[in-house]
Amino acid sequence: MKRTALYEQHLASSARMVEFAGYEMPVQYPLGVKKEHLWTRQQAGLFDVSHMGQVLLKGEQVKQELEAILPVDVIDLPQGLQRYGMFTTEKGGISDDLMFANWGDEIYMVVNAACKDQDIEHLQKSLVTSDVVVLEDRALLALQGPKAREVFARMVPEAANMIFMQSSKFIWQGIELWVSCSGYTGEDGYEISVANEQADTLAKALLAESEVEWIGLGARDSLRLEAGLCLYGHDIDTETTPVEASLNWAIQKVRRTEGERAGGFLGADVILPQFTDKPSKKRVGFIAEGRAPIREGVELVNQAGGLVGKVTSGGFSPSLEKPILMGYVDASVLATEEPIFAQMRGKKISLTQVKMPFVAANYYRG
Repeated sequence: MKRTALYEQHLASSARMVEFAGYEMPVQYPLGVKKEHLWTRQQAGLFDVSHMGQVLLKGEQVKQELEAILPVDVIDLPQGLQRYGMFTTEKGGISDDLMFANWGDEIYMVVNAACKDQDIEHLQKSLVTSDVVVLEDRALLALQGPKAREVFARMVPEAANMIFMQSSKFIWQGIELWVSCSGYTGEDGYEISVANEQADTLAKALLAESEVEWIGLGARDSLRLEAGLCLYGHDIDTETTPVEASLNWAIQKVRRTEGERAGGFLGADVILPQFTDKPSKKRVGFIAEGRAPIREGVELVNQAGGLVGKVTSGGFSPSLEKPILMGYVDASVLATEEPIFAQMRGKKISLTQVKMPFVAANYYRG
């Protein structure tokens, strides 16, 4: 298994390490998953996400070439801003989701760890006149929570005014930091790319602040679930389209039917009609009755016990102290608003459909 530049620091912090996407990663620390989760909601959590793929794309036609393989607006993204995107398949499915930032003459992109090899190959094949530079020498840290901005401003004062989805470069103690005001928790905070050999110094400086604690993959998952965010390979995959996944907002009007640069991406003939014709299934969120967590794979049924959907992510919400879940449900059932249940060990557990996020986002928009 691969190891991130911060592996030794995780061991020194008594992290429990597990295999994830080919890496040895910290799933939790002595604080425990629930306390790590709540710490991030109340203070500032530090995550090692160096297993993610970091890529620089360069070339005179890089924005045009990238827009040809993403269903989102790349060309009009203002310099210094970041955007959520996804790679699609010919059948309209999602082969990965990602973040990319416009740095003027280059695009900085972060892709999922489990998909990065296939994503890089896809980029290299598709961006025929552009350079695809894979950044194996950089670590990635995420500082998340209501105290994250205050903490980071002590180190990098210029970052204090960054708004959600802004992306910039700063110098801290002679070290270049690539900073995006974003994350995967629903909280305010930053994702910070730093050279591998300087990652330890940065992490120790952040952890020296009283508001900051290491947070593992366990709490990262429960935080993103409360935020209603998709996990690739679970809530989105090659069998689900962006519209089915309730990611309509991620496809800007300029790329939709009758937009100035409509279609042109893989699967457009499947995805774009779903904006008006409506797909046969939809990703929705529920709060469950009782306290038993309802996990991925549990069947969703109607009153008569007929199968109407399946859970893709679920667990007990530390913030709400209730079981929450998301999954795909037949659109015809959603239209009738008939009761939906989780079928667990022969029992039907009552569900209440709710709008996501389950916990309100705290992104800083200025």
